[in-house]
Amino acid sequence: MFRLPKPPKELSRTEFTVMLAFVMALQALGIDAMLPALSDIAAELKVEDPNQRQLVVGTYLIGMGVGSLIFGFLADRFGRKPVILGGIGTYCLFDFGCMIITDFNALLVFRFANGMVASAGSVVANAIVRDRFEGDAMARVVSMIAVVFMIVPVLAPTIGQMILLVAGWRSIFGMMFVTGITMFLWVLFRLPETLAAHERQPMDLKRVAHNFRLVITNRDAFGYIFGATLVFAGLYGYINCAEQLVGEHFGLGQRFAYVFGGMAVFMALANFVNSRIVEKFGARRVSHTALLMFVVTGFLQLIAAWAAPNSFWLFAPLMTVNLGLIGFLGGNFSSIALQPFKHFAGSASSLQTTIRVGGGAVLGAIVGNAYDGTARPLGAALFGLSLAGLMLILFSERGKLFRRRKESIAQVEGEELV
Repeated sequence: MFRLPKPPKELSRTEFTVMLAFVMALQALGIDAMLPALSDIAAELKVEDPNQRQLVVGTYLIGMGVGSLIFGFLADRFGRKPVILGGIGTYCLFDFGCMIITDFNALLVFRFANGMVASAGSVVANAIVRDRFEGDAMARVVSMIAVVFMIVPVLAPTIGQMILLVAGWRSIFGMMFVTGITMFLWVLFRLPETLAAHERQPMDLKRVAHNFRLVITNRDAFGYIFGATLVFAGLYGYINCAEQLVGEHFGLGQRFAYVFGGMAVFMALANFVNSRIVEKFGARRVSHTALLMFVVTGFLQLIAAWAAPNSFWLFAPLMTVNLGLIGFLGGNFSSIALQPFKHFAGSASSLQTTIRVGGGAVLGAIVGNAYDGTARPLGAALFGLSLAGLMLILFSERGKLFRRRKESIAQVEGEELV
């Protein structure tokens, strides 16, 4: 009978952080490495509508949201490690399928499926962190992971562009296939299981529905789940239309990959700074400040898009600030929203990620499809969605921002044990 190799009892903080970051980064690699290739894919597979090429990214993002609903529950039932290995293994298979596909609609089906299984890394990695940490300490670890994770959005478009210079777009999927195999082996031999056998939950539909209700109706988490959904919808909208907006409208062509990666550097820096300050100031204070700044910057982006629609030098700095602020929002919002659900962190992470990514992806696809040759739809989305997100945070915080408080999980734990 086959048995998984016995890993060390506990990884060093450095290896733990880097491993989970690159597991999660497989998901981002499937987005960002493809961006420079969208026009080549559309040309070879005879896609006539320019906006339709966005579906190569959009279907993947929606698949991520759908898949997020599944893997957290599997991880609570069977343990973290088998589920994360299964996700990475099937990720590699779908990358291979995308590499050999010859029909655009079939490519979209494979991309949707690829996004579904890629979500296993993000969902289960968050549950693994929750197994070991809580509160602001968890937010700090999540931010440290994000610092390493952000290497991918910085480098992936450039890597994709370099591959296009020497080979076709299919080779980008080949690169992702090889990267996935490498991560599969690292996790297989080094990652210990973090969920004890006695804490695993049966696949009981009644319990699942009950846990879902607890996640959705918990006021402390509600605003952070749906607030993050709206903020990330603006980000996904930018990702969907970035190649057309930056490469075509602003006329940067192949330089798009370097611009996109350069902007992503500021997301990485923001996550690094967040990891250094979040335990001192608290996840709420940091993220609330960043959200208010995001609303203001989104408003300025909207004004700039109307006043000077062809000015890249107005658009780029404002968009860079917005992307940087995401670094102070994503990990902190996720940590705050997951805090009340220690004893079913996998399923809670699963549902929250489904709402945040799936909802954000659908709204982001709408934003991307609204692209009209200018940055106006994107500016309107960045401002309007972040403002609505702020309202949701105010709901969860009962109208008072910047408070630093210690959450109690006793009530949720007691209710969960049905």
